[in-house]
Amino acid sequence: MGEAPSGTPSPGKAPEDRLDSWKEIAAYLKRDVTTVQRWEKREGMPVHRHLHDRMGSVYASQVELDAWACSRGTRLEAEEGKEDISSPKQVKQEPPSVLAEHPRPWWVFGVVAFLGLLAFGYVLIPHRARDARQAKINSLAVLPLKNLSGDPTQDYLADGMTEALIGSLSTIHDLRVISRTSVMRFKDTQLSVPEIAKTLHVDAIVEGSVIREGSRIRIHAQLIRASTDEHFWSESYDRDLRDVLDLQSDVAQAIAQKVKVTVSGEEYARLTARHSVSPEVYESYLQGTFLLNRSAKKADIQQGIDYFEEAIKQDPTFAPAYLGLAGGYSELGSNFIGDPPDEAREKEMSAVRKALELDPTLSDTHDVLAGLLQEQWKWAEAEAEYRRALELNPNDAGAYQGLAQWMSCMGRTEEAVDLAKRGRELDPFAVGGTDMALILSEARRYDEAIRELRALLAAQPGDPEALWDLGIVLVENNQPKEAIPVLEKAVALSNRSPGVIGVLIEAYARAGRRSDALRLLAELNRRRRKGYVPAKAFVNAYLGLGEEEETFAWLERAYQEKSNIMQFLKVDPNLDPLRSDPRFADLLRRVGLN
Repeated sequence: MGEAPSGTPSPGKAPEDRLDSWKEIAAYLKRDVTTVQRWEKREGMPVHRHLHDRMGSVYASQVELDAWACSRGTRLEAEEGKEDISSPKQVKQEPPSVLAEHPRPWWVFGVVAFLGLLAFGYVLIPHRARDARQAKINSLAVLPLKNLSGDPTQDYLADGMTEALIGSLSTIHDLRVISRTSVMRFKDTQLSVPEIAKTLHVDAIVEGSVIREGSRIRIHAQLIRASTDEHFWSESYDRDLRDVLDLQSDVAQAIAQKVKVTVSGEEYARLTARHSVSPEVYESYLQGTFLLNRSAKKADIQQGIDYFEEAIKQDPTFAPAYLGLAGGYSELGSNFIGDPPDEAREKEMSAVRKALELDPTLSDTHDVLAGLLQEQWKWAEAEAEYRRALELNPNDAGAYQGLAQWMSCMGRTEEAVDLAKRGRELDPFAVGGTDMALILSEARRYDEAIRELRALLAAQPGDPEALWDLGIVLVENNQPKEAIPVLEKAVALSNRSPGVIGVLIEAYARAGRRSDALRLLAELNRRRRKGYVPAKAFVNAYLGLGEEEETFAWLERAYQEKSNIMQFLKVDPNLDPLRSDPRFADLLRRVGLN
């Protein structure tokens, strides 16, 4: 357990006149528990809640109770003869000790009341002084929970618990919660809590651990105030793995209570909703999520999909597994991996629709659905789904990013940058890198975009997607020579992704290395004869080579396959040389962007 807050008696050091339960309070007043609980509610009887103990733990001071009872003596005496209708068999009890059998002089009551007020002030003032010094907690980050099992293969469980706790707390509008992508950067970090909090701009940090023993799982969590490094709450929770969702709910409720955020009725209902899931189903789901979060490699993504399908096979009603499945197919259909987008998108949409049918309150489902609708050029429906995701989860950095990209596609680039900045507050490492950079480049703010990407690569020099995006922006900013080494590294790290090769062809051509460009173009054509290659790769290649007719032919192919690049026709800087051509205006019209 953490240390008790300043001004609050520590366990084992309670004042001699403290009563530490409803039972003790009732015994002192010589009443039943129901009566004293009613007095607290209706008569303002002074009862306090522990700030460091389990929810529902109460205590009271004898001196405060004496002063309160004296001030209400007549009213309480009149109540003695009343029958409590909520307790049909209520037994008549003796009056409280403070209600004397014989009248006392009025000044006795006055002295007792005065002493009671002094004692009450003595107890209360330190709390108020402390609270005045400590600012309200408006933001927090949940650091990756430590895996204490001693088995690194159990990391998926600790990471899954971390993500679930973030997801529960993120639904509270009154609290800014940092997204998973950014907090995972601090896994096994040597930085202190104040240093992490300063980096993430939060008021408090949650840290803890997870350990599994057979069918039991235990989570220990503690809250730390960032400004003082004060541990002001700590608790352990032990459940059967079947009740792991309830365990996550209990931890989230406790944290929300301790940071004293305002929780709406709808938010409270979501926090306290009870679910159960079989251990086998949940483990398959966590394994799939772990693989998708860990890697952008096709083999890992496919294995993650297999785990989600196994979870669904065991429990067809578990909505998060369908959402994970949709995420896997989305990755496969990206230009980076390069599977046929139509096939992947159909499977993704089917999985999302099923998740939505089973649980419409999952914000991520609306976020993913919005992205799919946007790829199908259903612009109004996509916007509505992004906004619904943010209603359900005001801390959904992905929804902010998606809506920002939607705004950019509409040509509302400055609004897009503002929304992306809001997403970056929630997920500074993810939205602050590639996503923000692409929106900035679409707004023609190339220098800022390049800074974003170089900052990301300083922390993750081997990130192939970040290298790819940096190469794209450098080409757009007429720096093809600088882009070439960046893109060559991205090609090697991405297992020769055709999308990355397409941009490298463009960079070679613009830098005057036409023979190198044609050599790589021949590689793409050989691969196309054996399997699918995204149309985007050829659009970039022929743009760089200056072959306009081929470029339009491949843009038409991209239109037919509903390639992801069609969303960005209105703002993609790479396409600027084509904008005066009537064929380009026709493409904009058909995609709904004219």
